Formats: sequence, structure tokens, C-alpha cells
Amino acid sequence: MASESTQPLLLDYVYNHESARSNEVYLTQPIGNDQVIDYTWGQTLDQARRMAAHLKSLNLEPGARIAILSKNCAHFFMSELAIWMAGYTTVAIFPTEGADTVKYVLEHSGASLLFVGKLDTWDKQEPGVPASMPRIAFPLAPKTNYETWDAIVSRTTPLAGKISRQPTDLAMIIYTSGSTGQPKGVMHSFERITAATRGIDARMAETLGKDSTNRMLSYLPLAHVFERAFVESFSFLNGKCHIFFAETLDTFVKDLNRAKPTLFISVPRLWLKFQQGVSAKMPPAKLNLLLSIPILNKIIAKKVLTGLGLDQVKLAGSGSAPLPPALIHWYRRLGLNLVEGYAMSEDFAYSHTMTETQNEIGYVGVPYDGVEVRISEQGEILIKSPGQMVGYYKRPDLDAEVFTADGFFCTGDQGERRPDGQLKITGRLKELFKTGKGKYVAPAPIENTLNAHPMVESSMVSGVGQSASYALVVLAEAVRPKLSDPAFKAEVTEQMTALLKETNKGLADYEQMKMLVIAKEPWSIENGCLTPTMKIKRNKIEALVEPDVDKWYSSKGAVLWV
Repeated sequence: MASESTQPLLLDYVYNHESARSNEVYLTQPIGNDQVIDYTWGQTLDQARRMAAHLKSLNLEPGARIAILSKNCAHFFMSELAIWMAGYTTVAIFPTEGADTVKYVLEHSGASLLFVGKLDTWDKQEPGVPASMPRIAFPLAPKTNYETWDAIVSRTTPLAGKISRQPTDLAMIIYTSGSTGQPKGVMHSFERITAATRGIDARMAETLGKDSTNRMLSYLPLAHVFERAFVESFSFLNGKCHIFFAETLDTFVKDLNRAKPTLFISVPRLWLKFQQGVSAKMPPAKLNLLLSIPILNKIIAKKVLTGLGLDQVKLAGSGSAPLPPALIHWYRRLGLNLVEGYAMSEDFAYSHTMTETQNEIGYVGVPYDGVEVRISEQGEILIKSPGQMVGYYKRPDLDAEVFTADGFFCTGDQGERRPDGQLKITGRLKELFKTGKGKYVAPAPIENTLNAHPMVESSMVSGVGQSASYALVVLAEAVRPKLSDPAFKAEVTEQMTALLKETNKGLADYEQMKMLVIAKEPWSIENGCLTPTMKIKRNKIEALVEPDVDKWYSSKGAVLWV
């Protein structure tokens, strides 16, 4: 029976696909050695129903939290469905988290069981799991002595019927990736994630068409709201989707070419890496020349996109952090329909996106249907979304801080709107800092300009209380190996000096940087300088370099090597 709500919930859509698309391939999972396993809708639901019956037999409290620690794989989708059908709530943990964060999330959420999935560093994470916690191993999990998914489903009779959930039941708790401080548990109910996904589906149809079959590669962390909403939940609701998974970082290009996605989402850091990979094979000046020749431009553009595995993409999206405008120009010149959006965990990724007609570069589009937005007197963006969270788990004190009296969520981001509703993000309130000149500097727009340079992989602008700001710069991956050559290093210094001068030209005097400092090593998830979605952990990086900052300011030169 359908859920007791005015409209169906995500599970109701899934049951419809189970009967209407039973024999259609839904999930394609690589298992090594160029081999894959395909799961139809019928097979996916059969496995999910069997696991749901097992979970239900544990007689946990209604809404009990069941955790998933895994990289993206077919069994993440199956386990989420099983958890929901059993009457429980999903808690997904980023697969790159260390033992301390794994322990915190499991204990804070009160998780009753853990699915252990496809992981690279399980030996370092396992100490964070309470010894008494039951565990079930996915087929692609590291070798353990835990009971396996396959053993359980092979002996268990599938849960029958269309098991409904109530609209206000908690579907999931999303723990934020925590660029600052301890992760917070964002609670989402079935009615709200369904409302958001329905709106996403409607907006997608404007570009993709209502009847198209959508191919997607799932590789951004499913523990993050972006992938959870735009890939998993979208496919649950839409049904006309074939989801492929990435095997490893080394096989990513091969995985992408296997999927030949029609819909592809990524984050700015990866869009930049794709561009830098192209530039390493074809100098930007040569590509620019070829694209300017009318008879050749379409041929060259298609060749570049084919090399990236993106030649079939009808809609490409970017989120999680700002995209440099020059990067959007670059992709659009290749004919890729790259759009930017703006949302967060707290609204289930349902806030703003560019459309076919409202896609001004430098803006993040217009509100989705049903989203209300206003700018506070302090310039803060306030959002009221159909996908709005129920609240922070066990933190009513935070709920009181982040909601206005009339129910708008205080995003912490600063912005401005055009008369047609397009939104520009101008900075983050908590990232603003004052130099010794006494005026606030917003680092994000400056970093965006720096990151557009082909030699720059990432940057961080800081300088609290100093005479002027500075930027710490991570050089692009293709640049770093050549730095042992003194002549090349001198060329990089010259280009970085020019970049500093050019960037400062566009800044107010109180925003201008004294120097660019070249970072000793790249920032990564592993060394704690990036979140799992590749945003910089500003506080962590500032703390690491703090002992050296005064020495930098006493040095001479526009570019410093440390």
C-alpha cells in the first residue's frame, strides 16, 4: 500500500520500478580484472528484501540507526533500501574517515549495526568500531571474519509486500564532512527527501527529457548529500537510470568510458584536474587556436570530451564549492553543458541551480521550485526549502541558532541576488577575516581567481591581523615533478608573480595580497587538509603553517618557496 501522504515516498517509487522494470539493468558493479556484475531492478530489490528481512528479525527499536561505512558500490544502494524497508534509519560514514571520526559517528548516532563495505584503509578504521557492535561485510569488503552479505541473503526469505514508511519517519542522518569542528548529524525525513528529489527530477527533465534513460557514474562519496540526492535518490525516484560505479582511482577513466554518462556531477577540484590533464597533453595555446578555427573546433572539442569520457553528457553539474568562471567558460567552449548549483546537507541539496536560460557565469542559478530565499541585513543567504532538514540530531541548541523565527535556515554564506533571482555567493561569514587594515576580507572569491590559473591546483587566502593578506598555493600535479629543474622553477616563480600582480589589480586595496607562498606538499584527504568532498580545511591548514607566518612577512619577494 502507498504511504499515508498526499504523494508517494521514495520507497513507493522503488516498488513501482521493481514491478515495471524488473528485468532492466539498474546497477553495474566492477569487480576487478575488467569484469563487472549487472544487477537488474528485480535482482536489486530481491537482495534488499532479503537483507531487510534479516534486519527486521533483529527486533531493533523502530527507527534504529544502521550505519554504512563503504565506498560507492551497488550494495550501498541495496543496504539503504533494506534499512528503510526494515523500518530503520541510515547513517552513512565517509569511507576516508579515521578511527576517531568513525567512533564519534557510531556512538553519537547510537548505531545498532555496521555494514562494512568497499574500503582502502579498514585496518586503520576498525579500531574506531565498538567491539560489541554487530557487523555485516559487503561482497567487496576487506577480508574479515564477519558474517557476509551473500551468506545472509542466500539463507533468508525476502520480505514480502510494499512496506511503507510514514512521511515524518527519519530516512537518514547525514553527518556533515566537517571542514571545521565536529561533524553534525543532519536529520532528513522521507517526505522531505522525496519532495527535494521530485523537484530535482523535474528540473533534470527540462534538459534530459522526461523519457530519456540516464547513465551515471557514481563516485563522489555517497555519504555526502550531493551524490545521495542527485544520483542515488534521483535514480530511486526516476527509475530510468543505469548507475555505474568506479572501481579505483587508477581505473577511473576506464570506468567513465564504460559508463559513457549522460548525466555527470563532480566537484570543482576534479573539474580542474580534468582540465589540467588535457593541458598536459595539449598546450592551452594550441587548444585555444584549434578551437578558434571554424572547420576544426567541433572536431577538436569532441575529441577532448571523448578522451575524458564525457562526449555523451547532456548535463554536467558542479557543486560543493565555487567553480572559477574561467573553468566554466573552458568547458562550455568544448560544448559541455556545465552548470553550477548551490545547496547543502541541511536542505538535501535542494536550493539553487542554473537553468537553460538562467546560467550567468559567476552565479549559481535560481531557486528550485518551492524554495524561498532572502538576504538578511548582514548579507547572509537565508533559505526555506521543501528539502529542509528536520534538525540536527541530539542538538536542539544548534537548531535554535540556525533557524529564523519564521523558519528560514541561516546558511552562513553571504550573497547577492539579481532581479531575475540568480544568486551570487560572495563569501562565507565564518571565513571572513580582518587584516591589520581593519576591514574584512572574503577569501573565497580571491581563491577562485587564483585557482583558475593552469599551474594552480588549490589555494587558501589568509592573514588575520597581518599588514596584508597572503595566499598559500598548491601547484598543479603536472607542475610539481618538474620543479627540480632550476630553469622551470624560475619560470613558475615568474608566472606566480604575474598571477599575484594580476589578481591584486582586481581587488580593493585592503584585500590585496602581499605574497603567494608555494605549499611544501599537496593537500589531501589523507593528510587532513581536505574534506571527503575535497573542500579545504581552512582551520587545519592555518594551524599547520602558523609557526612560519611571521617569518614569511619578514621575507622579501612576491613568491616564497617553503
